[in-house]
Amino acid sequence: MNFHASVLTLYPEMFPGPLGVSLAGKALAGGTWHLDATQIRDFATDRHRSVDDTPAGGGAGMVMRADVLARAIDAVSPQDDPRPRLLMSPRGRPLTQARVREFAAGPGALIVCGRFEGVDQRVIEGRGLEEVSIGDYVLSGGEIAALVLLDAVVRLLPGVMGNAESGVSESFENSLLEHPHYTRPVEWEGRVIPDVLQSGNHAHIEAWRRAQAEGLTRERRPDLLV
Repeated sequence: MNFHASVLTLYPEMFPGPLGVSLAGKALAGGTWHLDATQIRDFATDRHRSVDDTPAGGGAGMVMRADVLARAIDAVSPQDDPRPRLLMSPRGRPLTQARVREFAAGPGALIVCGRFEGVDQRVIEGRGLEEVSIGDYVLSGGEIAALVLLDAVVRLLPGVMGNAESGVSESFENSLLEHPHYTRPVEWEGRVIPDVLQSGNHAHIEAWRRAQAEGLTRERRPDLLV
């Protein structure tokens, strides 16, 4: 079964967006994965196609309604759908490379893109939505976060990257940041490619790369080494 992503959003025109070009776009056009974006407003019942209302208890902003969103979820992801149901949210668990690999190994995902102040907690609980965050900051909505998640996942699908080894030697694999890269010319503005990378000694090269990765991780992301 190919990876199938279903996105629920108030802005379906944002998809596929950048996912329609480069590696992800070629894989999408070739049928390696599938994407559909559904307008949540289509499941509203009033003439204004309302999807939000004022927050219970008062406060600023608006909240996405449980009834409207539940109808959208049920239409796109019936009870027997094996795909995880995700809600892009700044209060969710941080997205990791390990979780990305889990998604890539599965049948796909239903991704809900929140807007306004958030989503009624009852639909999160009632429809088993897993809240996922792409970082400690707030976006205008979940669409950009969904694009980030899907880009990270799709590139790991079999056949998407030309060299499968590319996906196992980059940042966050083995809890390390990636080592520095170099290419021709050998000298540029007085800066020279390290001698070890020109030695042809693969054991020494791998040891150097490992040491560089450990050093960068220790300096920039010591939390990964815990």
